[in-house]
Amino acid sequence: MPATIDLTDPSARPARPQAAKAASQTMDGKPTLIGMSREEMVAAMADAGVPEKQRKMRVNQIWHWLYVRGSSDFADMHTISKELREKLAERYTVARPEIVEEQISNDGTRKWLMRFPPRGAGRPVEVETVYIPEEGRGTLCISSQVGCTLTCTFCHTGTQKLVRNLTAEEILSQLLVARDRLGDFPHKDTPQGAIVPAEGRKVTNIVMMGMGEPLYNFDNVKQALLIASDGDGLALSRRRITLSTSGVVPGIVRTGEEIGVMLAISLHAVRDELRDELVPINKKYPLKELLEACRTYPGVSNARRITFEYVMLKGVNDSLSDAKELVRLLKGIPAKINLIPFNPWPGSAYECSDWETIETFADFVNANGYASPIRTPRGRDILAACGQLKSESERMRKKDRDELESMALQAMMIAGHGAD
Repeated sequence: MPATIDLTDPSARPARPQAAKAASQTMDGKPTLIGMSREEMVAAMADAGVPEKQRKMRVNQIWHWLYVRGSSDFADMHTISKELREKLAERYTVARPEIVEEQISNDGTRKWLMRFPPRGAGRPVEVETVYIPEEGRGTLCISSQVGCTLTCTFCHTGTQKLVRNLTAEEILSQLLVARDRLGDFPHKDTPQGAIVPAEGRKVTNIVMMGMGEPLYNFDNVKQALLIASDGDGLALSRRRITLSTSGVVPGIVRTGEEIGVMLAISLHAVRDELRDELVPINKKYPLKELLEACRTYPGVSNARRITFEYVMLKGVNDSLSDAKELVRLLKGIPAKINLIPFNPWPGSAYECSDWETIETFADFVNANGYASPIRTPRGRDILAACGQLKSESERMRKKDRDELESMALQAMMIAGHGAD
């Protein structure tokens, strides 16, 4: 039986009273140091009154506490003076987002539902993050947006309208929360019975394959991934970070030049007319343009292959002729093809291809020189598998947002009057 932990119940949460207090302040708009670049953090030190000659040193100290030690409370940063810690706590927070729910699959996959501030959406928003343990590695699937604009017909997230982009802090916080919950920071305990790699890091790889299209939130994704790969902090190798796109061609070159991580393409069809239906962004960036961007992706080589994701849909894209066309299309591109058995979700119109059909497809592709592993479905029982992520967040109408903000302003004015 899968397990669900309701973390809105205070008794189910880890005992972190200071962090919880800071998190509520974050909902009220207190800025966070998490997700800031070093340059932005230097400016924050100036705001806190740190002398100019000390600012870079203080940034290095805080960077270490946030990303090496995993601190979520200024009070823990004992190498920094108490006076400065108090000044920083008055102005900023380093707290984690609220974890609404944690679900644990029979196969050890974990899914967290996290809640973030409204930031223009009118109400707090929620996103899902998934941890997939395997022998020798643990992969974290991170979301980049609340909802999605792409409406891919086989994807559950595509049925949720875009609410807003996630900030760099919110993207990075998904990794920090996972490492907290898995005991992947120093002096943090791994939950009893958790399925994780036997030694070394619990989170060894991250994939930008959660909710949303990362290249439609490029700047925030870039900043988060550069921090995640910073050698003085979380220190994830860029070869262990994969960004998946449905085919936003202008962003593909920028990803290679400015971030330098591994690339995955949500392909799913080998003919424009079918891909127009399955992945509607194909109407804007058809296969010819997409594959040319892949051929010229900075750094692509046999050692840094592009992954092409191909969901297997019964009677739709799973024929031998589709396999032959796939091999033809990818000629000259260092690539591997991940074949993904379709993961059903409520209301989906597709079925998964028969296993024999998937194996025949894989054998043909493999025989023609392309590695074509069949992805083992993980976390299906908690709707955590590929294409199954979705939250209940919706963007409020502008009229309702304005009314809510007006009510909040009136409440603040009344509270301020009472304080006098």
